[in-house]
Amino acid sequence: MPIFSRPHYESEATQFLADLKLAKPHLEQSQREGRAKLWDKDPIDLDAFERTQRARVPQKPYVYQT
Repeated sequence: MPIFSRPHYESEATQFLADLKLAKPHLEQSQREGRAKLWDKDPIDLDAFERTQRARVPQKPYVYQT
């Protein structure tokens, strides 16, 4: 045992998360599914992107001026 070892410490937040994962083992999988719905997008269609860029109309410098 090292001379300067300290007792093992876990914060209340870490303990809460550990207890939550034990109580609801499916929680992590449902979080991954939710993330996939929100953030993991399909690849960009480059042809459609290029057509959209070409179809843009340039905006005037000050849009509220008549």
